[in-house]
Amino acid sequence: MTVLNTVRTAMQKRAAYTQLKRELQAMPLETAIDLGMFREDAAKIASKAVYG
Repeated sequence: MTVLNTVRTAMQKRAAYTQLKRELQAMPLETAIDLGMFREDAAKIASKAVYG
């Protein structure tokens, strides 16, 4: 894997993390409750989902 591919992959993961975190933070409170999560945990949930 080249350095360019590594950087590209990292950028794609960061973009996916940012988008997912933003969507989780913006979800309605009722939806968060139904899913059994706190919107305040959006960063942790997004990180686990994207980076493993």
